[in-house]
Amino acid sequence: MKILILSTSVGALSSGIGGGVELTIYNLIHEMQKRNHLVKVIAPKGSFFDNADIIEIEGNLHIPAQTQSRDIPTIMPENSVLANMWEYARKIQSDYDVLINFAFDWLPFYLTSFFDTPIAHFISMGSLSDSLDQIMTETAKKYPYNFGVYTPSQAQTFPFSDICQHLGSGIDLSLYEFREKPEQKLAWLGRIAPEKALEDAVKASQISQIPLLIFGKIQDEDYWQNILQQHPNAPIEYKGFLSTIDLQKELGYCQALLMTPRWIEAFGNVAIEALACGVPVISYARGGPSEIIIHEKTGFLVTPDSIEGLVSAISRISEINRQDCREYAQQKYSLPVWGDGFEKWLKLVRKN
Repeated sequence: MKILILSTSVGALSSGIGGGVELTIYNLIHEMQKRNHLVKVIAPKGSFFDNADIIEIEGNLHIPAQTQSRDIPTIMPENSVLANMWEYARKIQSDYDVLINFAFDWLPFYLTSFFDTPIAHFISMGSLSDSLDQIMTETAKKYPYNFGVYTPSQAQTFPFSDICQHLGSGIDLSLYEFREKPEQKLAWLGRIAPEKALEDAVKASQISQIPLLIFGKIQDEDYWQNILQQHPNAPIEYKGFLSTIDLQKELGYCQALLMTPRWIEAFGNVAIEALACGVPVISYARGGPSEIIIHEKTGFLVTPDSIEGLVSAISRISEINRQDCREYAQQKYSLPVWGDGFEKWLKLVRKN
């Protein structure tokens, strides 16, 4: 197939602003290339991935949906990068068999009926906007095969959950080194923003007195500074936004990864990255992570928003066999396994 991917409009690829969807796009590009599909990507100016054919588009970035209220009206910035990306796609659509939309935004869903080439919509978050839910529902009625999500729990946040294709995620396991013996430290990985509730992991680290390494893009600087001010004595260290190679070198030495989502996490690529290194995952039993983690085998699921639950699970982390974590990632979250499902979905969208 000839595949055209349209990226998120909230930031350039490799910037970290797009969160886990950036890793999903990166892995999809390379897995589809291995299967001899031709893949090109349209993305905001400044985007970069190794061995990827990216068409960079100028324009103003969009505000991430998770930073806005549910009832906010649909607003397009002046000289919208998203509008510019889709105008470019309209001109070259006849060169492709299928388009894949990764933007969690109103415009691509509205445009679906105006394109001759079929559009596969991969939704990267749960329900966050009334106006977005409405246009997605209307589009889903006309194109019931064209909506893909990570997990059933994510799909259930939408009115059209029954038609969603559950595609999961996958990573290149060869990039993640298994480490059998950890050091006394914990990890937290993700966008540093309120919906990720980093402060809960910081509190758990302070109570347990085990150092917490923090990895990821600081998306909300005020939120980050507030955490530092409120927990001046917490044993935390910010390591920055790292490449996969550098990240796994440090992540692999941690006793566990803490996941503290305040919202319905669509999936949680960070969870399978940790498991690939043999690192157990301790997470709130909410959203995607609750479908990834096998309680008491590859980590622990605790009561959402319970600091005590996190601390208790940390005290039990030695009960988890790190080899089980790695083997589970290999069985369920390898790129070939994920690629089979995604490729099958694209063929379904193209056919219908």
